[in-house]
Amino acid sequence: MTSLALILVSASMLGGAVSANPMVKIETTMGPIVVELDAKHAPATTANFLRYVNEKRYSGGRFHRTVTMENQKDKKVKIEVIQAGVNPKFEKKDYPPIKLERTSVTGLRHLDGTISMARDGADTATSDFFICIGNQPELDFGGKRNPDGQGFAAFGQVTKGMGIVRKIQKSPAKEQSLEPPVEILSVSRVR
Repeated sequence: MTSLALILVSASMLGGAVSANPMVKIETTMGPIVVELDAKHAPATTANFLRYVNEKRYSGGRFHRTVTMENQKDKKVKIEVIQAGVNPKFEKKDYPPIKLERTSVTGLRHLDGTISMARDGADTATSDFFICIGNQPELDFGGKRNPDGQGFAAFGQVTKGMGIVRKIQKSPAKEQSLEPPVEILSVSRVR
């Protein structure tokens, strides 16, 4: 079996069949964000995200982190993103981490509006995701934001609501923690 076939089998085991270009609406207290997912190029990451969406684990979740040029003075490589997670009642109930779908394999890039999975080490992503503000090449494979150089798993693109994303990024924060967090009312498939 080819490695692509294994990825597709893994993706279907994680969340059932994944249709081409599913779209989700992230409804926040600041307004809606619509994201088109790339199931063709990042099938396992898309399937993992949709599993949390289908089980409504992001409903009641929150955007909890903002990374701006001003709040990362200790970092040599600076980025701009907002990060979100599941409803706090599910925080300790994440599914096992997924294998990192590197941008060197998927061909996807961290551009303005890209949605990607947060992680520590390679193969550690579970439910937290982030959205890029501006192009963020240091988050791609070979980028220097993460010392391992493996990058992050980009898996879709905001199609509507980048104004909301930017508004969330500029919300009050203590260091990188949004205070208060921006609540996610629901995340649901629209296609």
